[in-house]
Amino acid sequence: MIIIGVDFHPEFQQIALMDSDTGEFQERRLAHREEAERFYRELAAAGQKVRVGMEASGHARWFERVLAELQIELWIGDAAEIRTRRVRKQKTDRQDAQLILKLMLKDDFPKIWVPSWENRDLRQLLWHRHRMVQARTRIMNQLQAVALNEGLRCKKRLWRQHGREQLESFRVAPWASRRRRDLLELMDRLNPTIAELSQAIEQEAEKCPEARRLMTHPGVGALTALAFVLIIGQAERFDCGKQVASYLGLVPLEDSSGSRRRLGHITKQGSSMMRRGRKTAKVAMARKLAVRLYWMMRKGWDYEQWKKFGSHAGQPGHRDGVQ
Repeated sequence: MIIIGVDFHPEFQQIALMDSDTGEFQERRLAHREEAERFYRELAAAGQKVRVGMEASGHARWFERVLAELQIELWIGDAAEIRTRRVRKQKTDRQDAQLILKLMLKDDFPKIWVPSWENRDLRQLLWHRHRMVQARTRIMNQLQAVALNEGLRCKKRLWRQHGREQLESFRVAPWASRRRRDLLELMDRLNPTIAELSQAIEQEAEKCPEARRLMTHPGVGALTALAFVLIIGQAERFDCGKQVASYLGLVPLEDSSGSRRRLGHITKQGSSMMRRGRKTAKVAMARKLAVRLYWMMRKGWDYEQWKKFGSHAGQPGHRDGVQ
């Protein structure tokens, strides 16, 4: 087998290669994409079994597709874990590739779960809607500022018919008028797009049995349920609800030593789609909800089953607990 450690960059990749049969070691720098793709196609054409390891990267989708097409085994590792295995303080691309290769040869590579292509594509739907909503919010905030500068303060009522008529009726300078008109046109174009994407999310959630079960929980709609299912992936990956909360970044940073315990702000690790709202109460409720949805997903329960068999079952005063 040929084992390859890859230090991946957007423009190139540095590789460290070892042939486990002959012990031959090579190092190369491959430019993206033509040179790198040609190199792996030649390896696949030679009929040798190849295993590639690399850190998780946000710009390697094409590379993953090429390896999947060539049926080359790909291991993706936790970048933070790989970083902790580095002994030398000196850091170069060659040393990074050598470290990944060394971990693979020692069977100590911190391999992570990778979502399927279908999962990733559905995540694009969620992210697209998320970014469109963010863009609309920024536009609406600018229009609110325009209204406040003209003495109109009506908050959400600004988006009703009467509020919009008032906003458009102000006589302002030419470029301010142009800005107001462009912002309103952008908002009008975004609204149907967001509505279309929201409908698509509802349709995809209806196709997913796990998402439908989570939607039985009060306050959980199609967006939250589908996002949770896609981001968690396989509930069996986690041993407890605390691990899920940590994975979603809903736990505080901790810097404790001896008798001193210091907790900081939440880590914000993982997907920001699961952390809407910044206040402490919202974060606490998000964490509690995430743990509930995790157990519903893992056990295959709907909300009524969770109420009957959840962590509170067996407590005094609970209808399904002790009397």
